[in-house]
Amino acid sequence: MIKVLILEDEEAAATRLQKLIAEILPEAEFIATITSVKQGIEWFKSNSLPDLIFADIQLNDGTSFDIFKEVPVEVPLIFTTAYDAHTLDAFKLNSVDYLLKPIKRNELNTAIEKFKAIHLSGKKDDNNLRNLLQALQKTQQYKQRFVLRIGEHMKIIEVPDIAYFYTENKANFIITREAKRYLADNTLDQLESMLDPKSFFRINRQFIISYSSIAEMFTYSKSRVLLKLNPPSKLDTVVSTERSAAFKAWLSGE
Repeated sequence: MIKVLILEDEEAAATRLQKLIAEILPEAEFIATITSVKQGIEWFKSNSLPDLIFADIQLNDGTSFDIFKEVPVEVPLIFTTAYDAHTLDAFKLNSVDYLLKPIKRNELNTAIEKFKAIHLSGKKDDNNLRNLLQALQKTQQYKQRFVLRIGEHMKIIEVPDIAYFYTENKANFIITREAKRYLADNTLDQLESMLDPKSFFRINRQFIISYSSIAEMFTYSKSRVLLKLNPPSKLDTVVSTERSAAFKAWLSGE
């Protein structure tokens, strides 16, 4: 059996990935699904390493790289990510496989075949992950502005002028501090990796908010937090249960 660990904070995404892996790699034994940096660090400190890790980069309280900085993880990694092409140069440079979301079966199959070649050969590059982390630190640049096409016109929106992003009816929108709404070219998954996590936080599957857009906060059921945003939103803006702890840490600058 090949022991497989999944780092993914979206339950639906983790379930779909596990199903695809099981179809392509029948000998896979799924030993755990990690949803947060904190859980990941604790798991690696008390368990034996798996044979293969599928790692989403953005977790609900940080990134998977935050785990790898704390604990030594010297096993093959296949990243699942919405990072842009510029950042992905670091992955190519260090021969680390990655899958762009939404994950396609044929691309997953190719990545697993590459893993099999490495796994069966017994080769291991202990410097691989270390090199990747160093390369990402050099290449990581957060979005400063968005250039949008509106009919025949082009509109530049500076990131500091954005209050929040949201999705509705399969469309993605930008809301500025002046309460103007624009159609966004990127999905929320993509936006998560583009935006500085010190200033923006994804409170649920539908919203990414800026720190300064929070007008009021109220306690809600199941340890959730209800937000009132400025500008106001006609949609409910509730921090999901699985993101509440990370949200409170984000508020305090942790």
